[in-house]
Formats: sequence, C-alpha cells, structure tokens
Amino acid sequence: MPGISGLALYLPPYRVQLADWCDWNGQPWDKVRNVVGRSFRMRGPEQSVYTLAANAVWRLIQAYDIDPREIGYLALGTESSSDNSAGAVIVKGMLEDALAAHGRPAVSRECEVPEYKHACLGGVYGIKGALRYLATDGAGRKAIVVCSDIAEYERGSSGEPTQGAGAVAMLLESEPRLLAIDLAGSGSASDYRMVDFRKPFARFRDQPSRADGQMQDLPVFNGRYSTSCYIDATRHAMNALLARQSTRHPDYFHSVDAVFMHRPYHKMPASGWAMAYLFALADGDARARAELAGYCADAGVDADALFAETAGAAPDMRDRVASGQSGEDAFPLSTTLLRHLRGTPLWQRLVEDKLSLGSEMMRDLGNLYTAALPAWLAAGLVQARADDLDLAGQHWLALGYGSGDAAEALPMHVVEGWVEAADRINFVAALGAPMDLDADQYVVLHDGAPVDFEPVPARDEFVVDHIGTTDEPGFRDTGIEYYRYVAGG
Repeated sequence: MPGISGLALYLPPYRVQLADWCDWNGQPWDKVRNVVGRSFRMRGPEQSVYTLAANAVWRLIQAYDIDPREIGYLALGTESSSDNSAGAVIVKGMLEDALAAHGRPAVSRECEVPEYKHACLGGVYGIKGALRYLATDGAGRKAIVVCSDIAEYERGSSGEPTQGAGAVAMLLESEPRLLAIDLAGSGSASDYRMVDFRKPFARFRDQPSRADGQMQDLPVFNGRYSTSCYIDATRHAMNALLARQSTRHPDYFHSVDAVFMHRPYHKMPASGWAMAYLFALADGDARARAELAGYCADAGVDADALFAETAGAAPDMRDRVASGQSGEDAFPLSTTLLRHLRGTPLWQRLVEDKLSLGSEMMRDLGNLYTAALPAWLAAGLVQARADDLDLAGQHWLALGYGSGDAAEALPMHVVEGWVEAADRINFVAALGAPMDLDADQYVVLHDGAPVDFEPVPARDEFVVDHIGTTDEPGFRDTGIEYYRYVAGG
C-alpha cells in the first residue's frame, strides 16, 4: 500500500503575532486566541507561491537524501498560482538550479509536473494522483506533492486574522516509511456551492500596482455560509468513507486513533468532526438514534426537530443562496447541541483525544490553505516523537476540504519503523526565529508597498529575482517571474 515517506515545511520569516494584531485593531485577544490561533506568517518582498513551494521541496530532497533521478512525479497543489499556464514545472526549474549548485544530478526529464487546483483541496487531489501513479506506471519510482499557498484577506474583513503563508512538500513511495494510505477505502464528496469561497479574475480589474510585482489575491467569501458548506461537505465525505468500512458507522469515530483535517482556523476542525458524528448518529440504526436523542434531552433540544435537520438528504445549499438564507446557519439545532456537548466527557473522548496530536503547534502557522492539512500531519508526527509515543499500527484519518465545494476522507495507518523518517521532519526548524512585524510593517507587506525595513536575508533558498516587463514583437515576458537560488548555511 503506497503512502507518505517524508514531509518538509517552508515558512516565510515574517510573522504577525495575533495578540499584537488584536491591539492594533481593538479586537478581543482571548476570543481570537481560542478560535483562531496565536500567529500567522506573511510572504516577503522577494517571495511568491512558487518560491515557497520550491523551498519546501528543496528541504525535502536534502532531509531525505532523495536521488532527483528517481522522481517521476512532481505535483503542485495550490489556489494561489499566479500563472494560468505553467505549474509544477516552475518548481522543477528552480530545483535544477539548486541541484546544479550542489553538484547533484537534475530531476528526470521524464518527470510529470501537474498542478492541482480546487481551493484548499488541491494538495489532497495531488496526493491521490501520486498514489495512483505509484500503483500503476510509476511503480518503484518516487513522487513528490508540494502544497503551497498564500492566504490573504482584506484588512478589516472577518477573515483577516486567519491569514497565512507557507508550503509543505511530501515524499510518496510504494513502500512508505511514515503513513500508508488506504485509497480504496477513502471517501469523496463534491457539490457546487456558487458563492462559498471564490477567486474570480474580475478581482484584478483596476487593481493598483504593488511594489513587489504580485497581485493582491483576496478571495470573495461568505463566512457563515462557508462554515455550513464545510460541515456539510465533511459529512458527505465521511458518509462515503463509512460506506466502505466494516464497522458500524458511528463506531468508526471512536475507533480511529487520530484525526487531521483542513483547518482554516483552530476551532473549525473540532466543530466539523463533532458535527459529522451527530450526522452519523442521525443516519444510524435505532441504537445510534437513541444515543443522539439522549444528548438532545440533556441539552434541551427537540429531538424530532433535530432529526429533521440532520437525517437523510442534505440541505440544498444553492437554494439557500437563491432564497437569501446564505447568511444563516444551515444547522442551527445541531450547533446548539454542539455547544452543550463541548462540556461533556463525549467531547473529550471524541474530539479532544482524536484531534489533539500536533494541534497546539499548528496555532502558530495560520491558514495555509492546501498546506494546512499536511502541515498538521507533520506536526502530529513531530509531537509524537517529542512525547515518545508508540504510533506504529495506529489508524489515522486525514479529512481534506476545498471550498467550492468538495471534501476527501483518506484513511491511513502509521507504519512500523516510522520513527526514523519522522525524525527528519523539519517542523521546529521551519518555525525558526521569525521577524515579528509591527503594525506599519504589517500594512507594508500586506499591501505590497515598498518596504522600509531590512528584509530577512535569504539562505539556501529561492527568491524572486525580478519580474519581466518586456513586450516587444521579438520577445515578451510581461509578468513572468525570474528566480534566483541563494546559497548559504
């Protein structure tokens, strides 16, 4: 069974402490800390989604001593690409410069270089493509999937504290050294949701020029509607997975050892996982429904009304937009019940125990879009080593989500001998000692204005050297990024 053999991260060295951000904006720090996290990263003036990706892959190659000639598949998962033609081949080109500088062979010319796009789910789709490659014509070779994104939101918007930037590269092999992935047992779900979270090109019309040459990639989003879509898509991906399991459906939620999900902010995965369990109870047998009815009685929620809200067919999310209900919670009774359950032993067993591994470490990454889920997997493995946990044979679940609307549930298990590969994950080194931005520096980087501070020096990484501006009959490179590898320790 193929799966993941290695993970490497790259985080830009510019950090916004959310406690500081709350002071600048008059926001309640206690609430932001509990719901969102502690800090987020921002791209620097010489960085783009492609340099972030290449830096992560370069660290993966070095950490796991990968022979570039054995790489037959290099996929990029992102929703922040600035080129609508080339994708992972841009990353491949940068890697060849670093490999040549270190006297190492180039990546094979036979290497496939796809890019996957579906909001935050692009990386998971890239993983599935890699697994299929390794199981067929790529058997015996190596695959790399890199998830790279820059999450930016308009200043003053509700999404502003959930920003982030970074990349995670994954090595996948036919005989994995970390996590074997049961693709045949996975669950998929998709449904068009119109206005959940989108990035139409119309956003770039009349956009003012930035000093860094980048575009302001601010999404069009509807927060409460997006939350309902997340919960609904998670439920359907789990339904598809549960249909392939031999265990009784609600029992699966208790039997899995650890759960890792897409996390746009700290609190969202816990809500999504717990709601999926409530839906499984509502769709279950008499015993499951009796369990749910008991929780309703304890919370003072009408059980019949809740069954009508959760059991059977999903709400028509497109119809909710057309009828003007997109700003309302699609599952109000379930949300009420969820608030009650947060203080019960069930919550500890089902949510806290299942989603705790690596969760605290993720509070300092912000929203990494496609990279959020693999970063959490990396954090979980790193924490397990720090706590000297015996994970071999544990059953894990990775649950990805992409606004738009789609979700994927991937069952996996930790392989024997995982420790050696886990010790090479650079999560702590990637956190490093970043530069904490003040309010003015934050605005400068956010808006792409000329920086009035000394940038953090680049070392052993790729930067944007310049962006083309030539538009002549014999040669055109307008908007094309040129990259440079900066050596150093």
